[in-house]
Amino acid sequence: MYNWKIPEWNRKNKNLGGNLTVKKLIAISLMLSLLAGQAYALSDRLFQVALLQSLMQGEYDGVITVGELKAYGDTGIGTFQSVNGEMIVLDGVVYRALWDGSVEVASDDETVPFSNVTFFDADIQKENIKATSFDDVKKILNAIVDEHGRNQFYMARIDGVMSSILVRSELAQEKPYKTLDVALKTDQREFTYENIRGTVVALYCPDYMDGLNTYGWHLHFVSEDRQKGGHVLNLSFDNAKLSMDIISEFSMIVPNRESFNDKGLSLNMKEAIQQVEGN
Repeated sequence: MYNWKIPEWNRKNKNLGGNLTVKKLIAISLMLSLLAGQAYALSDRLFQVALLQSLMQGEYDGVITVGELKAYGDTGIGTFQSVNGEMIVLDGVVYRALWDGSVEVASDDETVPFSNVTFFDADIQKENIKATSFDDVKKILNAIVDEHGRNQFYMARIDGVMSSILVRSELAQEKPYKTLDVALKTDQREFTYENIRGTVVALYCPDYMDGLNTYGWHLHFVSEDRQKGGHVLNLSFDNAKLSMDIISEFSMIVPNRESFNDKGLSLNMKEAIQQVEGN
């Protein structure tokens, strides 16, 4: 709740503090309460923009803006209009890892064809975790998922020094768009960093999300200095902190346009998705 300190009553103009009327103060209080209620309602919800399957088939035009996306979460992953870089959402800031490995803050008017975000709440925390490979990381994460329920969604963040990390980004695509697996064969760029401090943002989707997303884990990385990042292909670390958010609600927005409505979204794309994920 909000605890308001009421200014002295100004009898001359019947304002509070000479500026805010009682009605304005009540209206502001109600607005802030509604916003707080909205944030609370979204804190246990995973919000998805479009489908991974539509992105795979070349649906690269944006659905909502970055500014709009931030209203649905402060942590997550995704990509941008024309697949122009990898998205890392961390602490309410939307970062873009570009094709050359550099990172920039995305503008609010940039558009988003695919993303998953939530308002992060650390339900689980573990210190001093170690991993020598991507498979090790998945074993650590999956052990927690098995304990708390494989049919929930999870958003995780791993903070620490990465002994080694391999990431990728890609060149922006031009129309007519190729499918994503074909585009990445020529336009993917990979970067290896050693002893780099930063944060991995990881999304887990349950098996039943196959058809809307990809099941299992999907990881993106941004360095602490916000200069390097991308989609994670491999990593290792000796002493990191793991925080995980258990998410029990899901919502999704899809574009209502001819290019999307003409896509064959019932196609089995597991093989192509695994190729694109690269881990």
